[in-house]
Amino acid sequence: MAKRTFFIAGTDTDAGKTVVSAGLLAAANKKGWSSMGLKPIAAGCERTDEGLRNSDALILQEAASIKLHYDQVNPVTFEPPIAPHIAAIHEKRMLSADRIAALCKGALMQPADFAVVEGAGGWRVPLNQRETVAHIPKQLNIPVIMVVGMKLGCINHALLTAEAIARDGLQVAGWVANRVDPQMDCYDENVDTINSMLRAPLLGEIPFLEEPTAENAAQYINLDQLSM
Repeated sequence: MAKRTFFIAGTDTDAGKTVVSAGLLAAANKKGWSSMGLKPIAAGCERTDEGLRNSDALILQEAASIKLHYDQVNPVTFEPPIAPHIAAIHEKRMLSADRIAALCKGALMQPADFAVVEGAGGWRVPLNQRETVAHIPKQLNIPVIMVVGMKLGCINHALLTAEAIARDGLQVAGWVANRVDPQMDCYDENVDTINSMLRAPLLGEIPFLEEPTAENAAQYINLDQLSM
């Protein structure tokens, strides 16, 4: 497994996990680290001549310095943009944390200095009746970087997510404030409140980006703040 491997968890759907994941990879590349990005489960894929492809997974594949085959980056794909366990039921497929974690471990055997495994939706998105997305980083036993989508309600979402991560026995190695609502009132006060109440370093504040590229996000991220 990579020397520094982190699971990227969002406080909600559309918190900006992919923008932050790609930014983290670009920031690692700037440090001269070899980097790898995985998105093991993706719902909301397009049919192509090469099979189902997810735009978020393609962004991670492009941002990483180690160019894995798409099926290694994103082994579990669903076409409709719905909750993965519902998509699996519709297709009469079974999702299991064991299998998904094993697929991740296979890809992570590639030597790398830095790797991110991006989740799907929030921390408690179901995989099946017994397991959630949270069981994947638990199986991998890796720390978590939490992406907080900065909008009304983000303080509650951030604290509840951090509480759940800690209850599951994993470390929040850092968090990123990602401004998803450019019109958000009292943005600075919200960041300060979350930062004062979390036992994890703030890795960066990403403003609302008209062009949310990996390079644009990377300039707002400080990997030296990571708890490792």
